[in-house]
Amino acid sequence: MSNSPLGPLGVWKMLGLSLGAFAFAFSMVPLYRITCEKVFGIRLEKGPNAANVEANPNDGRWVTVQFDGGVNSKLPWRFAPKQETLRVQVGRQYEALFEASNISDHAIVGNAVPSVAPARASRYFNKTECFCFTAQTLEPGESRDMPVRFIVDPALPHGVRTITLSYTFFKNDAQTAALVARAGAGGSVHAAP
Repeated sequence: MSNSPLGPLGVWKMLGLSLGAFAFAFSMVPLYRITCEKVFGIRLEKGPNAANVEANPNDGRWVTVQFDGGVNSKLPWRFAPKQETLRVQVGRQYEALFEASNISDHAIVGNAVPSVAPARASRYFNKTECFCFTAQTLEPGESRDMPVRFIVDPALPHGVRTITLSYTFFKNDAQTAALVARAGAGGSVHAAP
């Protein structure tokens, strides 16, 4: 006889549900990339291809990038940009910082979803490095700076003078549950770098 209140069949169902949730969470990054690139036209290139965007850094054109950040109501974090605006020259790489704080009493995994406005500027705003590319884990009470490096493509339409980069963090229920289960089983929980 099993000591589990769920019985042997219930344990297998819970295990199957956990594996399904893990597989779903694991597939989120590629699905996110495909959605951003194919549906919204947001290029998420990083590495050697991203450097090709810096075609004409001496264009002389400047635009203002505004930053915004927030969290979904299910996520007990504070998240905000460390600067409200940044004046950037098209074709040059810049870095902006956001700060995230876990205000709960347990470790939580979150995923950031970016958006760029106006929509016609999104395909010209290239993130070369971003905390939004991977899930982020914060321990209870932990705060961390999260950088995003970006280049505004010189092909940006001349009528666009202001771009808004906004992030919303959502709780990753599947990875948080796995984190809590591992901690409950005596495993150690470490935050992602």
